[in-house]
Amino acid sequence: MNIEISEAVWLDRAGVISMSELAQLSGLSEAILLQLIEYEVLPPAASAAGGPTFTGDCLVTARMACRLQSDFELDAAGLALVLSLLDRIRGLEAEVRGLQAQAPRRPHKA
Repeated sequence: MNIEISEAVWLDRAGVISMSELAQLSGLSEAILLQLIEYEVLPPAASAAGGPTFTGDCLVTARMACRLQSDFELDAAGLALVLSLLDRIRGLEAEVRGLQAQAPRRPHKA
């Protein structure tokens, strides 16, 4: 019998984490994280004397980037492109759901 141990992190949108914590929790190097910040796909919540800080949403994005990097061997530019396209898809799907909710329902013909 194999026992798999996994780590759970409580995400709090109001809380912030440092760059080193983000690197540790996401599995990405700080160099890749800095490049993702430059490509504007990982926006810091604020910049403090100790460096940029991030919200829990950024941890979700960074973990996704780490999976993409390991699965598809993408560099930072490739990660930025895929992440921005996935974000655009999520936005369009939300827009479609909103429009579907506003559309009048047609009765089904039997």
